[in-house]
This record gives sequence, C-alpha cells and structure tokens, in this order.
Amino acid sequence: MKKILCFGDSNTYGFNPVDFSRYDETKRWSAILKKYFKITEKGCNNRSLFNNEGELNSLEIINKYLSKDYDYIILQIGINDLQFQYDVDLNKFSEKLEELINLIKNYTKIILLCPNTIDNCILKSYFSSLFNKDSIEKSKKLVEIYKKIALKNNCIFVDLNNIASVSKIDGLHYDIENHQKIANSLKEILDNN
Repeated sequence: MKKILCFGDSNTYGFNPVDFSRYDETKRWSAILKKYFKITEKGCNNRSLFNNEGELNSLEIINKYLSKDYDYIILQIGINDLQFQYDVDLNKFSEKLEELINLIKNYTKIILLCPNTIDNCILKSYFSSLFNKDSIEKSKKLVEIYKKIALKNNCIFVDLNNIASVSKIDGLHYDIENHQKIANSLKEILDNN
C-alpha cells in the first residue's frame, strides 16, 4: 500500500466554509484517500510559505515530516501567501515554493496541487479581512508558476481549477462535493503512477 503525506493549508486540513469547523474523515479529500492508501494528514489552517510562526511556516515545519518512507508527498500550499498582509511579489513567491520543493524532492516524489483561483465573493466574506482584489489577481497567475516549477523539478502537476470549484460562501475553501472530486482525481493519479 502506498504511503503518502498530505501536506498543506486549510484545504488539506478540511476547513468547512459554512461553520468554520473541520470536515470529518468521510468528507475531506486527504482523509477520503485513507480508504485506498496509507495517508498521513498534515494540513493546517493558515499555513504558508511566508508566515514565520512555527507550524504555520511550511519551510520550517516540513523537515519534521520528511521521511524516505513516503512514496509521495501531496503538496497543497501557497494560497495564504496571497493575503495582503504579505504583499508578496510573485517572483519571490515562486522562489519560496521552489525552495520548499527542493527540501522535499530528495526524499520522495511530489504531487504539486495548484490552488484554485480565489473567487470574487471572498471580498464579501469573513476572509475580506485577509484577501483583497490584488490577492484575486495574483491567484490567477499561479497556474503558470506551479506548472513551470513542477516541470523543472519532475513533480506531478495538478491544476485544481480543472477539478474542483471553491465555495461561493468564502471564495477560498471547498464544499463536500468538491473535496470528493479532488479525492477521486488524486486516487486516479496515484493508481496510475
């Protein structure tokens, strides 16, 4: 049975946009995969590449989980870096993402998930205190960044925009149906690689 680390942010954690709870193991994509593979879930709300606070700092915390025992690491990270507090230059973002990839790739294969474009409805949600129009525009440019980095570093590239849609409640997180779509797609990739 393949051993897989699912590492990422609130969409790996299973954040429910309806009530801010965590989806249970029958509903979040990373847990759904436990039916088929040996999964270690390490999602965390607000985890990013630029946050320097312990568990939220991807570059710092990933070393805690790296192991040659994993067949794959599924990496879903980056959307929180578009919060306006970071004022991220996309070239710097690209460098940080590649730095994270470089930490991982010597241990195992990587499936790199490109986050969905942030929906405009975020500007009327609770998360408008963190994301603005600039965040939305930057999110539209992520596909090319992720695709380029995946190709350069021999990662399996998955554009979540082609698989799932973010909730119209907050424009950032997934509902149950879309978690299932992601799980189905990742199962097919893992079965064929």
